[in-house]
This record gives sequence, C-alpha cells and structure tokens, in this order.
Amino acid sequence: MLLVIEQLLNGLQLGITLFLMAAGLTLVFGIMQVINLAHGSFYMIGAYVGATVAAHTGSFLLAMLAAVGAAALVGCVVEILVLRHLYRRQHLDQVLATFGLIMFFNELIRIVWGRQPLFMNVPAGLNKSIELLPGLPYPTYRLVVIAVGLLVALFLWLMFAKTKVGMQIRAGSSNREMIGALGVNINLLYTLVFGLGALLAGLAGVMAGPILAVEPGMGESILILTFVVIVIGGIGSIRGAVAGALLVGMVDTLGRAFLPSLLRTILATATADSVAASLSSMAIYILMAAILVWKPRGLFPAHG
Repeated sequence: MLLVIEQLLNGLQLGITLFLMAAGLTLVFGIMQVINLAHGSFYMIGAYVGATVAAHTGSFLLAMLAAVGAAALVGCVVEILVLRHLYRRQHLDQVLATFGLIMFFNELIRIVWGRQPLFMNVPAGLNKSIELLPGLPYPTYRLVVIAVGLLVALFLWLMFAKTKVGMQIRAGSSNREMIGALGVNINLLYTLVFGLGALLAGLAGVMAGPILAVEPGMGESILILTFVVIVIGGIGSIRGAVAGALLVGMVDTLGRAFLPSLLRTILATATADSVAASLSSMAIYILMAAILVWKPRGLFPAHG
C-alpha cells in the first residue's frame, strides 16, 4: 500500500511538470493559433541557465529566477522575430519554422555548454525526506515541485478569470480584429502571452534539473508527452491541461512501476519484463486513443 501511495505521488509530480509545459503550449495554441514545436527548447534553456547559475552561486532561488527570466526573454524574442510573421500562415509553415528553431537551439546549446550533460544538485534545504505516513518517507524537493505546480495553476486561473489582462487575452483569442479596434495593442498582448508560455516551460526545466540530466535535446522527449497531454485535455484549455497532465503522469508512472510485477504472475520473468516495458511506453498513447474515441475534442475543449 505504501508503495502505491509513493508511486501516486511520483505520478503527481510528473503530472505537475507536464502541466507547466502544457499550460504554456496550450496558451500559445489556444489563443494565438500557432503550433510551436520549439516549446521544448525553452524548457531546455531554463534547465541549462538554472544549472549554470546554481553551480556558480549555490543558490537555487537565483537559479530559478535566472531560468524563468532567460526563457521568457528568449520566448519574447522568438515571437517578435519569427512567430509574428507566421500567424496568418498555414500550420505546416508554423511546424517547419518551429522545427528549424529546435535545430537552432540544440546546436546553440552545444556551442555554449558543450555536449556533456550538466548535473544540478537538489537545493541543500530540500535535500531530505518528509515522513508522510509511518514508513513512507518522500523527498521534500518533489513535494515542493508539486506545490509550485499547484500555485501556478491557481495563478493562471485567477489571471484569466479575474483580471483585465486575462479578459483581453480571452477576447483576443476569439476576435483579434475587434479587440485591436478597441485600442488594445494585440501584438504586445501576443508577445506577453508567448513570453508567459516560455516562462512556464523554463520553470518546468529548472525544476526538473535536479531530477533529470540536463543535456542537449532534452526538450524533445517531454514535448511529445506535452502534446499528448494537450490532445487528451482539449486544445486551448487550461482546465484540460491540468486534467490531461495528471492523467498522463499517473498512467505513465503507475504503468512503469506495476506492470512488470503484474505480468510476472502469468508470464516468465524475462518475457514479462520485455512485454511490460513495451506496454508501459504505449500506455499513454492507448489512453489518448481511448479518450479521443469517447471525446474527439478532448476532455475539456476550450470552445463549445
């Protein structure tokens, strides 16, 4: 039972990381109608800048501030120089352009930091465990990741539901020309939205740094999971991003943890491990297919 609770918490932590990625990506697509394959690059930039600042200063807080600042700044520059020219183009043009950005950023990372992975230490004050239940210690840092993700979800809900900027962003997603005619600088608004999406990706990157190796191309693997989250949750929906991220995080984590032992009860050990590894990798895609058969627009589509 304790093992199940521990894996559920691991699934929640993965889900929160995916939510930070998916929230930014679904904002950009839902509001700006741009398919941004380079979103994982902002995650990678956040991780690299965070690891570098942490190594030189020893401060995780400074590393986090530098990471989100760098990711947001790069995101704003990319929006102004590249994506602003693609809003009225076909999605295929957007895919090709942002795929080119992936190549550019991966090579830039290799030039600046080299090909060897960086390793980021867990912050000293958080490098311990909290006993949640008798016999169930859980890493404090992973609990902090979960708490930060929940705070970000609350912040996004408050921003979109309760603020004037949130109202303008929602209006701009519905009718760009009308809100521009009302005097809102739609170009600036879109830049800020894209910068916010990049900031969230950078936050996900720096918080994943102490858990994963920081290496070139690390954004691509999480980007695939992020797209699965968005498709499951419903394109353009923050609520859908939360639901999809938690579902994917739980299914992926629980599948990898428990499928091997379940299959060993009916198959030889070697066969069970092999089949379990394949099924675990497929589980989230099977989940996505099942949900799309049931709800073709995802669980919580943004409109209609």
